[in-house]
Amino acid sequence: TERQAGDYAEDLAAAMLASTLGIAFNVDESWDEKKEIFRISGKIVATKNITQSSIVKGKGYTTVLAAVVFVL
Repeated sequence: TERQAGDYAEDLAAAMLASTLGIAFNVDESWDEKKEIFRISGKIVATKNITQSSIVKGKGYTTVLAAVVFVL
C-alpha cells in the first residue's frame, strides 16, 4: 500500500502545481514512465515520496507527517 499511496500523492502534487500555475494537466499524458518524471507545459517536474504505513491494534494511535518542497 505504500507504493500506491506514494504514487497517488505524487500525481496529486503534480496536478496541484499545474493548477496553481494555470496549466492544463493530464496525469496519464504528462507522465514519462522511462524517465520517471512529469512534463508540465514543456517543463520537467521531478517528484519523490517516502511513504510508510502501519496497522494499529487495540486502542493505539498513529501520527501523520506531510511536507512539500517546490524548487523552481
